Amino acid sequence: MTRVMAVTFAQGGRLYYVDQGAIEAKAGDAVLVPVEAGIEVATVVWVADAELAAELPICAGRAGQADLDRDQRNRTLKAEATEIAKALIAEHGLPMRVVGIDLDDHSSEYGRVVAIYYTAPQRVDFRALVRDLASALAARIDLRQIGGRDAARIVGGIGTCGRDLCCSAFLTEIQPIGMRLVKGQDIVANQLQAQGTCGRLKCCLAFEHAMYDDFDRAAPPLGCRVDTEHGPGVVVGRSVPSDTVTVRCGDGQRHVCPLSVVTVRRAAIAPGQEAT
Repeated sequence: MTRVMAVTFAQGGRLYYVDQGAIEAKAGDAVLVPVEAGIEVATVVWVADAELAAELPICAGRAGQADLDRDQRNRTLKAEATEIAKALIAEHGLPMRVVGIDLDDHSSEYGRVVAIYYTAPQRVDFRALVRDLASALAARIDLRQIGGRDAARIVGGIGTCGRDLCCSAFLTEIQPIGMRLVKGQDIVANQLQAQGTCGRLKCCLAFEHAMYDDFDRAAPPLGCRVDTEHGPGVVVGRSVPSDTVTVRCGDGQRHVCPLSVVTVRRAAIAPGQEAT
């Protein structure tokens, strides 16, 4: 078993998992976490023992005051660079939206390289913008256009389910999602139900697909005659999240029944045949 920490680099942001290493941390502690560009300050969200399927980055120790001061300075510089970029984009009249900024190698105030992530409805001629950004930020500019999914992952937000977006909260990689998954989850009639805040098909369609498959194998189909604790009836509705079916009994009343108390009596009613 390994002591694993879930950490975040921004309040309410995506969780990353780190081997606790030699320190004893608790929720709320500021720690140093290895990332692609070096070492960054992160906040511990929770700590637990876990069996690992793959190696995790090892925590580089607790964050000292100098680390916290550096982290705050970087956040301030990123905020300033974001405002400068937004102002220059508006000045040039370009259809771009800045969704994130990275500062690399702080050999100047903002960094030797400033990477700006943006979304746009089409390709943008930003040559004049790059010149103005390089002058304003005194750095080399790297403009990177990203798609709607990656933008949602960076910015975060709340999904239609009322919870944090899966892509920004816990998903480590985004799987390909096709219409086959939509059809298998009974939401073809309303395509907006299948659309996430990014404008693409929801990530949850992929990782919830197995649950729908399991339910479909275990639950009686619509029109099937069943026995329940309320008496015999016909299945008129199914709910995967609650693992239940709605049964219309002989008295006309509808009852929501867990699958565990439903027994199939005979095959589904043929199309056009009246249910009783």
